[in-house]
Amino acid sequence: MLFSTPTQFAVLVLVLIAGWLLGLASHPGGRKWKDRYAAEREAHAATRRDADTRIAAADSRVTEAERVRAAPVIERDMAVGTRTETATTRPAALNAARPAYPTGDRRGWFDWDNRRTTVR
Repeated sequence: MLFSTPTQFAVLVLVLIAGWLLGLASHPGGRKWKDRYAAEREAHAATRRDADTRIAAADSRVTEAERVRAAPVIERDMAVGTRTETATTRPAALNAARPAYPTGDRRGWFDWDNRRTTVR
């Protein structure tokens, strides 16, 4: 056991009290840290407001661009009377779809050789 006599316990208590008093004497009072925290909180709030403003402006630009992009299609469809899917609204890959390989010429793994269709 580290402390076993009453004298050692008294010295321990005396050192603990002296450390506590030294800590209180050297403490700055906290005013500096409170001021720094308040300044940091205000800076963060300003940054957040700026980011929110930028996000709202970007969202409004996207909404406006989508409205402008969709306007000619809607006006054209309204003139026709019904909305039908045309070649301009479908992707090009769907218009020119063709098989990846000719019929009967299916390649094997890594295109090394033709696949065998008969069992040996």
